[in-house]
Amino acid sequence: MNKRTLTTGIVACALGLVAVGVGLDEGRTTPAAAATPRPTPIATPVPAATPTPTPVAVPTPTPVAVPTPTPAPTAALKPLPEVGTDRIQIALLLDTSSSMDGLINQARTQLWKVVNEYGRATRGGKRARLEIALYEYGHSSLSEESGYVRQILPFTGDLDRVSEELFALHTNGGEEYCGTVIQKATRDLAWSKAAHDLRLVFIAGNEAFDQGPVDFHKSIAAARAKGIQVNTIHCGGDDPSWREGALVAKGQYLQIDQDQVVAYIAAPQDDEITRLGVELNGTYLAFGSTGRASYARQAAQDQNAWTNQGSMVARSLSKANGNYDNSGWDLVDATRNGTDLAKLPTEALPEEMRGLDAAGRKAFVARKTAERQRLQARINTLSAEREKFVAAERAKQGGDAQSTLDAAMVKVARDQATLAGYRFE
Repeated sequence: MNKRTLTTGIVACALGLVAVGVGLDEGRTTPAAAATPRPTPIATPVPAATPTPTPVAVPTPTPVAVPTPTPAPTAALKPLPEVGTDRIQIALLLDTSSSMDGLINQARTQLWKVVNEYGRATRGGKRARLEIALYEYGHSSLSEESGYVRQILPFTGDLDRVSEELFALHTNGGEEYCGTVIQKATRDLAWSKAAHDLRLVFIAGNEAFDQGPVDFHKSIAAARAKGIQVNTIHCGGDDPSWREGALVAKGQYLQIDQDQVVAYIAAPQDDEITRLGVELNGTYLAFGSTGRASYARQAAQDQNAWTNQGSMVARSLSKANGNYDNSGWDLVDATRNGTDLAKLPTEALPEEMRGLDAAGRKAFVARKTAERQRLQARINTLSAEREKFVAAERAKQGGDAQSTLDAAMVKVARDQATLAGYRFE
């Protein structure tokens, strides 16, 4: 064998070992999607005024060249349905003791699916505004004085922050006091008082519901007095104490298998949906003191979503609906929601807009707005096609509904929101 042939053989062998290693790693991370290779995302476009985000600790797929998407039909190029004043407030209370890794993983990977379901809720023809708050309880690092409870986020519409915090959670043994965490969420959060707003608590865990110094009967009664609907999600088999909690709350009692892998049905539309979801980032114009950090967070949560292909598809769909609103740092969303571009100081604008006059700035934002609407319209068209395909595949497969966190929350969404006068598209 000559030297050149030997060298070529060594290189080919090394590449083969790398490919095997990658395949094994992906098999561990996304077992549900093993039969369908996930698409490779394109590199996230970065506005000129915004530095490239710091890489996150998630393996980044190698960018590939992709063809320019086919423009959506003119009829589809219309703004998203207006978001009204009605609010759906969800406080998610998660047990983070040692045995709850499966629950946390389901919350991470299925967040966007739950968001999309609530994003369908309308009343009076307008979409409700979604706000999510996060609590953890039962972690050993939390103090006894706090009741082993921590508020992670107050109510927020910044869904990227919710995703970021879920991926930051980890578990460790501790004391799980359900009555205490319900009491704190009821007292400390800024719950709406509007008659038509939906106020929901989802508490999930696997130890007895009646542990701790606070009687859950009293904390649930206080929640009901504020019009808050408490729903209990037990991770495991039937548990009488969790069932009683839901009965006292007049909410729903659900059982889930926290270790069940959430099923994902791959569809022909998925590759384009995820690519367009990343491409949408290029339409964002970061402004103000939080703009750069928020733009970086958006890209980081794209990478986090790649831990599960179904999650990345769902996240891309979320970006195309009205609940993915970044008015606090993006000029397109901000101006759509009433911010006067002319009143913003020059130093708060993206660098590429600072040399423009008032008319030029308005035209610049208008071009980004039109591009976003085009991409969102295309995603929503693909979404409708995808839903038909998945429904047909699910009918073929048959079987029982999944007992997972997202399935439980989606069920409650439809039941309780419908009773409150909301409709689902």
